[in-house]
Parts: sequence; structure tokens; C-alpha cells
Amino acid sequence: MSIVDNKNLNPDLVKNVDPDLQPTQKRIMGTLSYAASFMGGCVSIGTFSMGAGLIGALTVTQAIIAMVIGCLVIAIALAIIGECGHTYGIPFTVQLRSSFGTTGVKIPGVLRGLPAIVWFGFQSWVGAGAINSCMNILFGVSNLPVVYALFTLLQVALAIKGFEGIKWLENISCVFIIAILVYMLYVVNTQFASEIGDVFSGIKGTWGMPFWAATTSFLGIYSTMIINASDYSRNATDDIKPVKAASIYTIAILPVTLFMGLIGLLVTAATGNSDPVVVFSTTMGSKFLTIVTLLFIAFAQVTTNVLNNIVPPAYVLMESFKMKWTHATVLVGILSACVMPWKLVTDESAAGLNFFTQFYSAFLGPIFAVMAVDYFILRKKKLDINDMYDKQGCFKGINWAAVIAIIFGSLCSLLVMQLSWYVSLIPTGVAYYLLMKMMPASKPFCKGTIFEK
Repeated sequence: MSIVDNKNLNPDLVKNVDPDLQPTQKRIMGTLSYAASFMGGCVSIGTFSMGAGLIGALTVTQAIIAMVIGCLVIAIALAIIGECGHTYGIPFTVQLRSSFGTTGVKIPGVLRGLPAIVWFGFQSWVGAGAINSCMNILFGVSNLPVVYALFTLLQVALAIKGFEGIKWLENISCVFIIAILVYMLYVVNTQFASEIGDVFSGIKGTWGMPFWAATTSFLGIYSTMIINASDYSRNATDDIKPVKAASIYTIAILPVTLFMGLIGLLVTAATGNSDPVVVFSTTMGSKFLTIVTLLFIAFAQVTTNVLNNIVPPAYVLMESFKMKWTHATVLVGILSACVMPWKLVTDESAAGLNFFTQFYSAFLGPIFAVMAVDYFILRKKKLDINDMYDKQGCFKGINWAAVIAIIFGSLCSLLVMQLSWYVSLIPTGVAYYLLMKMMPASKPFCKGTIFEK
């Protein structure tokens, strides 16, 4: 554990700021804990669905390469955005102020928060389904709506404990995550070998647009997490610099993504069912192994949701509506039920989730580009922490250069939806740079940049 040096921060600027939005006081995650948090946080059933959506388009080898490319891009992007939070100890809602303004942060905040809420609801329903299946097997009791409500409450309660609770949750989970995933993949290959061979024997695959669209899909699952990378990096110890951080992200994210994506691809190809709870509750061949696997599926949703899908939208609600941490996390849980996740887990929804991921990536890619250009190119990685917390200072209001840039970048992305995240980066970055240089309304935001006069 290490202490963040905030001796230059004016205490009057943060005296009315919620402690969770103030600069980090203690760094509680060392190398192992940080890797464990991302390993546990990335065991996403959404990855299962992304794998299922590749059937008929790619060969197994091409699917694996697409996942690897997506994960490498994720690791690099996380390290880029997270460097600011690691250096200054600030959360992403505060980091956004230098580029979007104290009022403008609501725009990228909402664009980051909405997909997280959808995934929270989706994954909670899947996890509740796994628990409900266990109850049915063991006791002959089944009541999915009630289990879902209780499961959602459990995750909200864990999130309320903050990153100290998340740290231990993720540390414990990573001990057996890979072992269970290896076993699940082994079961799939042994029980459905002939069916899998039949399905893929006629698939030639392609290295064209469908292949690169697949990398966008797997990247898109974590494109929300990329934007708020500082929420994680601000808790990492001093020695976890960008290169080391990128290595940790790769080591943690790549294995679980490969296993979950391949399991989704192969299971759905063999059974025609994209619901992992249904598949593994009927194919394990042993009551004990069935229960262990289903409980793993449920536990995996907890580790992912608490870290990736509750904390970021809760920060957005705190920043935008001055809510307390507890109230914000409870509201996130309520909103996750409002997206009707029971409609998202149907077989017909697998392709829809792919489209949904590509669609919101069209907006998150531009936000990433603005944040990166602002911090690395315009500000040369130097921020005045007092300016970041002074809501009446140079970052007051909305920086229209950033807003116009993400609108422009998003429109470019929507022209090539399948490659949305990639397509948006250069147009958005160039537009933001030029607008900051020439737009009179953005002059106050030029303080501390290469354009300051």
C-alpha cells in the first residue's frame, strides 16, 4: 500500500466533494491484486455471447486471432487512459473535466454509464438463472424473478463497500477462475466434438470485414472499461507504470476472453443454444459438476459487475446529480432492472448484442480519442490538480470543442459500424486538436495546454 502525494491540493476545493471523487489517498492494489481484479472483472458472459455471434463467419483459428487482437488493443488503451488516474489519483469523472468541462462531463458520463447498466442487468439475469438452476437441482425450488432481485441486491451491497471490498472479492475469485474455464472448455470439446466438427467443416472463414468486425465486438465489450481506466489505476501502487500496467492487462484479460469466447462459439455451434445456463445445466453429466459450473457462472457475474458495471455509472450519478455513493449504487441496480434483461438472453439476442456493442463503441472510441489527445498532446501529461477540482475555474461549463469532436467522430464511426471504435480515433483526435486551437469558445480550456497564450 502506498500514499498519494496531494500536498499541492487546496483543501477548500474538495471540502464539499464526496470522498470517493476526491484524489485517492491510499493505493491498495499491488501487482497481484491488480491482475486479479482484471482477471475476475473480465469473466463476462457477454464474451460468451460475442463468441456465439461469430458462428458461420469465422473459423476457430480466425476467431482466436480476432480475440487476441481485440485484447491487445484493450490493454494498450487501458494503459493510455489510466496513466492520468495513476499519476494524479483522480477518477474518470474528474479526469474528463479538462477536456469536456465541469458540466460537459455529463455527456461522456452518460455514454459510458448506459452500456454498463445494460450489461449489469444482462449479466445479473444470467447469474440469477444459474443460481435458480442450482436451487432447482438441489431442492426442486424455482423462482427466477425473486432470485434475480436478491442477486442484484447482493451485488449492489458488495459495491457499496468500495474498492477495499472489490479487491478481496477479485483476489479470491481469480484462484479458481482459469481452472473452471479450462474444465468447461474440455467438457465442450469432449461432449460435442462431432457436432463442432460438422458445423465448422463447411466454414471457410474470411480475413476481411467480418474478421475485423469480430475484433471490434470483443474490444467493444471492454470499451466502456477503457474510458474509466483511471478508476482502477488510481488504486494501483506506484510501481505499476504504463508498460507494466499494459502487461498486467494483457495477462489478465487475454486468457479469460479466449476461454469465454471459445466456449460461447463452440457450445452454441454444437447445441444451437446461446444461453450458457441452459447448456451447462443439461450437459455436464454430473450433478456435482453441474452445480459447481453454474455457481461459477453466477460468481463470474458478480466479479465483473461490481468492478465494471456498477462503479462507473455510480460515479457518473455522483458527479452529475451530487448523489452519495450508497444512493448512486442503489439507483444503478434499479436502472439495470429497467432494461428488461430477460429479453436480452434469448437466442435471437446474440446478434443484437453484437450490434449493440458495435453501436455504443461508435461513441466511446471518440471519447477515448479526445481524452488521449487532451492529456498527452495538448497538456503533455501535466495537470494542475486545483484546476481539476475548481468548478468555478477555467474548466467551468462545457468545452464545445470536445463535444463537437465526439459528434464528428461518432458520425464517421456510424458510416462503418463494424469497425466503429477504430474508425473514430483519427477523425476525432484531429478535430479536437484543431477546434481547441481555433475555436474562441474553447480558449479558457487552453490553460495548461500547448495553445495557452
